[in-house]
Amino acid sequence: MRRKVYRRRSAFTLIEVLLVAGILAVLAAFIVPNLFGQATKAKIDIAKAAVLRNGSIAKALDMYKFDMVKFPETNEGLAALFQPKEKKKDEERYNGPYMEGVFEQLKDPWGNPYEYRSPGEINEDFYDLWSRGPDGKDDGGKEGSDDIVNWVRK
Repeated sequence: MRRKVYRRRSAFTLIEVLLVAGILAVLAAFIVPNLFGQATKAKIDIAKAAVLRNGSIAKALDMYKFDMVKFPETNEGLAALFQPKEKKKDEERYNGPYMEGVFEQLKDPWGNPYEYRSPGEINEDFYDLWSRGPDGKDDGGKEGSDDIVNWVRK
């Protein structure tokens, strides 16, 4: 009597493949939106780290004021923080540059330049510094806008 030889199957059935694809699709539906939300939150946190009173730009502005006894004027802008000492020979007190890199690279996480005004309209004895936020529109930091600002909204 001969025995029947059964071969083992070496592939997945269509139902098994569809079941795994369905499980992956359900998992992706929950995970992907959360990842995109975290990326936006991380960009907002980076902009806050630059703009707020203890942020990197704010610290550089404070060092500038310590040396020059005033903040850069609005027309000088944040570019004043990047000028090498040789360009400010007429200013003995200038000990810059106060930030590394080049001014053109100073952009918020969405690729827009940071906005700067001195003296400030909101911080009258100080300066106004803000990012346009995720939408890229300059809303002036008004209540309800997505701008990241260095002042307390009223």
